[in-house]
This record gives sequence, C-alpha cells and structure tokens, in this order.
Amino acid sequence: MRKTTGRRGPRPVSGDFKVAERQRKFGSNGPSVPVIGQGTWHLDNGDRAVAIAALRRGLDLGLTHIDTAEMYGEAEPLVAEAIAGRRDEAFLVSKVLPSNASRKGTLAACERSLRRLNTDRLDCYLLHWRGGSPLRDTVAAFEQLVADGKILSWGVSNFDADDLAELQQVAGKGRIACNQVLYHLQERAIEHAVIPWCEAHGVAVVAYSPFGHDEFPRPGSAGGKVLQHIAEAHGVTPRAVALAFLTRREAMFAIPKAGTAAHVADNAAAAGLDLAAADIAAIDAAFPRGPKPRSLPML
Repeated sequence: MRKTTGRRGPRPVSGDFKVAERQRKFGSNGPSVPVIGQGTWHLDNGDRAVAIAALRRGLDLGLTHIDTAEMYGEAEPLVAEAIAGRRDEAFLVSKVLPSNASRKGTLAACERSLRRLNTDRLDCYLLHWRGGSPLRDTVAAFEQLVADGKILSWGVSNFDADDLAELQQVAGKGRIACNQVLYHLQERAIEHAVIPWCEAHGVAVVAYSPFGHDEFPRPGSAGGKVLQHIAEAHGVTPRAVALAFLTRREAMFAIPKAGTAAHVADNAAAAGLDLAAADIAAIDAAFPRGPKPRSLPML
C-alpha cells in the first residue's frame, strides 16, 4: 500500500469532466467500452427521477455501458427515459430470460426489450442464465438478430467455464462477446476457471453486484480498514478501490448500480485509479479467493 502523510478526501468531480477514461475492447471483435459501467437491477425500486438523474450523470462522466434486462421490472423503460436523445452515447445491454430463450421466444423477447428501451438496436444481448432451451436455438436467434441489425453482439450471464466451452462449440470461436457474472471482494470464485477461460478465448468478463448484495465491508472491519487506508492514499472512496481491484485484469469490466448522482461520481473515479502492486497484494490478503466451489455462485 502507498503511504500517506495526511488524510485526503475523495477527489472532487467537476461538472463537465469525463472521469471514466479507461476503456477496453469488449470481446474479441467488439468496440472499446468503459471499464466501469452502470447496472440497473432494482433501480426501479426507488425514486424514478433520482434514478434517471443518476444514469444521466453516469453518461456525463463516461459510464456509457448501461446494463438492464427484461427481468428487471420497470428498469428498461427507466433506462429509455434516461438515454432519450443520447442513445448513440450508450453501450446498451439487455438480457433474455431462460424461459424465453427458444429461437422464437428469443426473437420476441428482443423485440419487447427494444420497444421498452425505445431503441432500434442493442449493443449486446445476453442469455440471463442457462435454462432448458438448447443452446443452438438461442444462438441461432442471436445470430438472426445480428443479421437483422437488431443486436450488434451477444453473450451470456452466469455461465461457468464448462458451459462456455460447450457454447463455443455451438457458436464457433469469436462469437461470444461477454460473460456477466457475480464478482465482488468476498466472492472471487470466477478467478479459478471463468476468468482464465474468458481471457484465453477473447471473452469480456462483466462483474455484476461488485459491491456484494448488502455485503460491502464495514469501515471498522479488518478488510474495511485496508480499503480505507488505500482509499485515503489515492484520494478516492473505498468503493472506488474495490472496483479498481475487481477490474485489474484486462478482460474485466464492472457494472455497479448507483442510485444517486453522487454515488455514480464515486464509481466513476475507479476508472482513473491505478492501484500499486502493494495495494493489490493487501486487498488480496484481506479478501482471499478461497477454494473453487462446486458450482458457480450467482444472484
């Protein structure tokens, strides 16, 4: 960890300064996308105006990767309002439920999401998790949607390494844009097999719930103190430090949910944060990876 001679608060974010400057190629054939994006799960549970303002503030700060899903209630219409007049700025992602993932069902679900998002295309469309529909049928629908210009790429969510290998056999190399998976400081299971597989095959890994599900380390805990020390050294928040750690590898992206514009600004600061090797080692020791689980954790 870097030493600091005095306590510094988080760096202020100016009204017109784009914080999220760090971008990476999204999959083997995709565009450059900001490392830190915006998740929308449960975003519709709070004040709608506040949520829309937060998403718009994220766009202002360069957090242009916006993730949603047909399962997320009223999140898609909320996103539509947030990006109205700014669609071309956004890298827009939605997901089809496994129960709708037959060939015909996927095509129909995509049309519904396009209408709810008030757009003519998705930048990436994901199978939310693996269900009972044959992968070949879902892939066939995805490829038809690509050919029709309704999606620009496709991927999956909550796939373990063996599922990804099977999917690649069906789809061919270079077709899977991303795998969106649960990843936070206290849940690092994907480091065992999923991240290595994706790195080897040019698949982006997108961390959802990167702060955990009401599990972010408390300030007084041992891990919380480590994060706070590093945060003070860099002039950011502990959450920005966590995001920087989780996206330290080249395949990694993260989509934290932020319910307010202030929280969005905190998240955006992570995109410009370079952790020292000592910082990474300290976080790794405070939040050990643990053994490989029998099945991939998911929410």
